[in-house]
Amino acid sequence: MTTTPSITIADRRIGPGHPTYIIAELSANHNQDYEQAARLVHVAAESGADAIKLQTYTADTLTIDCDQPYFQIGEGTIWAGRRLYELYEEAFTPWEWQPRLKALAESLGLHCFSSPFDATAVDFLEDMDVPAHKVASFEIVDIPLLKKIGSTGKPVIMSTGMASLAEISEGVDVLRSAGAPEIALLKCISAYPAPAEAMNLQTIPHLSQAFGVPAGLSDHTLGITVPVASVALGATIIEKHFTLSRSVPGPDSQFSLEPEEFRMMVEAVRTAEKAVGNVHYGVSASEQKSRSFRRSLFVVQDVRQGDRFTAENVRSIRPGDGLHPRFLEDVIGRVAAVDLTRGTPLKWQDIA
Repeated sequence: MTTTPSITIADRRIGPGHPTYIIAELSANHNQDYEQAARLVHVAAESGADAIKLQTYTADTLTIDCDQPYFQIGEGTIWAGRRLYELYEEAFTPWEWQPRLKALAESLGLHCFSSPFDATAVDFLEDMDVPAHKVASFEIVDIPLLKKIGSTGKPVIMSTGMASLAEISEGVDVLRSAGAPEIALLKCISAYPAPAEAMNLQTIPHLSQAFGVPAGLSDHTLGITVPVASVALGATIIEKHFTLSRSVPGPDSQFSLEPEEFRMMVEAVRTAEKAVGNVHYGVSASEQKSRSFRRSLFVVQDVRQGDRFTAENVRSIRPGDGLHPRFLEDVIGRVAAVDLTRGTPLKWQDIA
């Protein structure tokens, strides 16, 4: 097991101590319109994403065109009642678009890679020279596919939706044995949309510790709260679906972020990762001016030289220019060395 919890995609180091790597998942939100797909790439760049992710499959590489009940989608999802083949025909990203989308993404400063769903897709993406590969949650049990992906020698990000710890371990071992140099794991709930109470975000640091890899979140919840919270728990990668508008029907639009929401998520993640910081006690640089609002010992009545200090003429009050309040009991009963007017911060040289 590697013990380096970071990976490198193209020129970007990803892991603890580095900015959160934010992936915009294009999925099926292009609605079979290349111009809409291209617009989504532009939106991802404008919203502050680091990468855009595609999906490389066809209906025929995922399933077969069959009317048997096995191929009907059951209740409990937004696609209930549809046939698998029909859904994937609608949702797939035409392969001839993908080199063009990658070139566009790179021209806008984005990384671009994809989830391959069979060996032919891996070969296609290798011809495109993608900088990494993504394993979708449903494919974590496809051992031959994992071997093919690992053999490319590219970094791999693998989602873990539905997977047991043993299945994740097997997947990681297969990828490493096949030659994957670096792996990252994403906590994921494969429900669309996913309920927040099912997320169990504390799994993220456990994934990182258990496998010695950077860990993050592939998120299907509604809104931006869950991905932001995940950063506070150590997520170093966030993957989120996005769309131009949820009002436009599509297989994935219901659980995707609109452009302004995606931008807000990126900004909130950047704020959260700054706030996480390091273990620190004491006065921070931003608190220096606030030190004056601490309490300290002040003379609160005029005191003549030789007078005794009492609870009536010395008090612990704001601001913090006098002696520390811990010395109040030591001061009471002592004698003033000089005349002191009301409102004078008490110093040791003022005490005989």
